[in-house]
Parts: sequence; C-alpha cells; structure tokens
Amino acid sequence: MTRLFYGWLMWLIQPLLRRKLRRRGVQEPGYLIAIEARFGHYTRPPVPPLDGHTVWIHAVSLGETRAAAGLIAYLREHLPGMRLLLTHGTATGREEGAKLLQPGDLQTWQPWDTPGAVKRFLTHFKPSLGILMETEIWPQLVACCQRLKVPLVVANARMSAKSQKRMRRLAWLSRPALGGLTAVWAQTEADAQRLRQLGAPVQGVLGNLKFDATPQAALLGMGQLWRRQVGRPVVMLASSREGEEAALLERLTASALVTDSTAVQWLIVPRHPQRFNEVAALIEAQGFEVSRRSHWHDGPSARTDARPVIWLGDSLGDMALYYGLADVALLGGSFEPLGGQNLIEAAACACPMVMGPHTFNFSEAADWAEVAGAARRVASLSQAVEVALALVSDSVERARMIHAAAEFSSAHRGALEKTGAAVLALLSQQTVDRL
Repeated sequence: MTRLFYGWLMWLIQPLLRRKLRRRGVQEPGYLIAIEARFGHYTRPPVPPLDGHTVWIHAVSLGETRAAAGLIAYLREHLPGMRLLLTHGTATGREEGAKLLQPGDLQTWQPWDTPGAVKRFLTHFKPSLGILMETEIWPQLVACCQRLKVPLVVANARMSAKSQKRMRRLAWLSRPALGGLTAVWAQTEADAQRLRQLGAPVQGVLGNLKFDATPQAALLGMGQLWRRQVGRPVVMLASSREGEEAALLERLTASALVTDSTAVQWLIVPRHPQRFNEVAALIEAQGFEVSRRSHWHDGPSARTDARPVIWLGDSLGDMALYYGLADVALLGGSFEPLGGQNLIEAAACACPMVMGPHTFNFSEAADWAEVAGAARRVASLSQAVEVALALVSDSVERARMIHAAAEFSSAHRGALEKTGAAVLALLSQQTVDRL
C-alpha cells in the first residue's frame, strides 16, 4: 500500500520534473537531451551484447561517474564482449560518462521512479545486473528489479549519519527498498553499520573506489608547469558552494590580500557549472578582475595593473589541472553546512588541503586525511585563509603535507579489485542459477 501511494505520487509530480528540466536546460543544455528517456520512452532498440551480459551501472552525477570509470575498465578486461549500459541523473554525469563508452555501449537517463517508467527501462534494455553507485536507491526501481529477477547491488556505498536519520524518518519507504537489494558493498565499517541498521544486505566493506582513480597525468603535469611559471603561490577554493565564494572575496577585500603584485594568486573553482557565470559576476561585483579558465590558451592570464585578478575555474574535467596548479586548496562545501566535497582527488594529486568543520559527506576520509597529516581542519573560512597563507610561506611544512597526501592516497587503494571480483562472482552465480 505504501509503495502504491509513493508510485502514485511520483507519477503525479512528473510535470514538475519536466518543468525543472526545462529550467535547468537554459544554463545546461545537456538536461534537454532525450527528455522522454527519463520516462522510459526510447527511440532505438538496443543491439544484443556479444556474450549475453549487459552490465548496467548507474552513476548519478560527475563524482559517481568518475568513481565508476575504474570499475568499468576492470569489467571490460574480465568480461570480453560485455555491453555497458550507463545511466545518469545529471547533465555533468552524462557528459563525463560519454567518455567511457565504446562501440555497442548504451547511455541513457535514470528512469523516473514510477512503475511504468522503470518497467519500460528494464524490459527495453534487459540488464543482466544493475550496479548503483554510492547512494542512489529508489523504491520502485528496487521493487521492479525484484519482480523481473534483475540482481541489483550498491557499490561504493556510503551512508552518513545525517542521511541515516532522514531515511529512518521514511522507514516505511526506505527499509523495503534497502532490504530488496541483492547486495551492498560499503566503503567503511561506519557506512556498513548504518546501512545494516536500515535493513540493507551489507555483504562486505570493500573501501572507496575513488582512491583507485588515477589523476590524468597530462592535466596534472600541465597544472604543475603553469604553477612554476606563475612565480607566486596559488591558493584554490576547490569545488566551492553557495556562500563560500562571497565569504572568501569579502575576506580578501577586507585584508587587501590580493593587491600586492607578489601576493598569493587566488583561484575559485565552483562545484556546479550552472554557477560559473554567477560566481564570475560575484567576483567582479567585489571589484576584482576575472580571468576564466575557458579563456586561457597557454596558461593563466597575467596580472594586470588595473585591478587584482581572481582566477575562475569554469571548466569540467580539469580538477587534476587545478590541483596541480594550486600550492594549497581549501575544501569547498565544508565551510557551510553542506557536508564537504571529495578530498580524495586532492590527495591523489598531492595537494595539501585545508577543510572546514562540515565534512559529514566524507567524514571518514576527512578524518583519515587529517590524522595522516594530508589535511588541516579549521573552524571557519577566515581561519582557512590564514592557514593557507602560512603554508605557502612554509616550504618545509608544505613539503611534509605533500608527502603525507601521496602516502595517504596510496594507503587506501584496493577497493577496485575487491569490488570487481564481487561483481564477477555475482554474475557467475547468476549464470549457474539459470542452468
């Protein structure tokens, strides 16, 4: 009865979703691509895979898609002829996912969680197995996979205390959904405990796939080259969220930290591409000149004599370049109560990190990085600026943090091999069961 009510509600609000997609599409045209596919309506039939295996991986956004890249490569190596079905919920995830496709692969949107859309999705693509990355659990999707006997697992699963509390309030909906999964492979023991308490079939703690991702060497090297050419320290606000850019700019203005020609060069990289223009306007409103990455050719533009310059990282897929360019990075999303962004990529690029008090989205990784000496934790963005300035002036301490970041990143690898083996074992068991 409860799922029936939920399904009816999701069907009822479909017009709101369509309106939201049209609004988002004004700034991000990717949201206007194949809108009907979100509701289970497809124009072309899929071609059957060579070996009968269609492995479906759902990576909702950019971070999950990057985490899935290594797993996709592992499965291709061990399942020759496999056809990949890759689904997303955001335009940035879809754009990144397109880079992972090979001839014969399929890419589409996650179906909206109504019984009709989900059933049409599953009967159209006929996946052998579904892998949800990290946290994307939808009640109708799970229920329909159960009915059609499609094994559905969650890989790289995480569950913060805040999310657990929210799901407990919706236990009538979340408990059957979590309990209907075939398997859940958690990142940490803390994630596993929270998921078990919600009724999920946790079958292992395999680590975080993001530690196994390797930064693009060409981008990282380019950033490091540009940093040497700049001739002054670079501090980045990485993956910034609403409110953080304004706080940083006000801090810089109040203390005149960017007026000296030998001062630190500040770089702001917003988390969401739809905010690039908004942040550029914010920088200019504070009296700074904006130098946008999208306008660079052979490197960042030089400082002018007219106004102090703030660099704006307004490109996707360039985080390795930005971390290579930065001497120190401030962790976006951690200075407002937003949970923080992923700091694992910063560690993989050996970039010292300063983080605020709000890291509940990646609490274990943040705590581990702090203990390892790869990151510093502060109470506010103002304190983070002070710590960053101290670090760029202390080459010995910064070198120690660079080494600690590299060691921290290396020490936590290994989730890819374990997760890939678990997927192969499940597929093998499924084949045996069908004989």
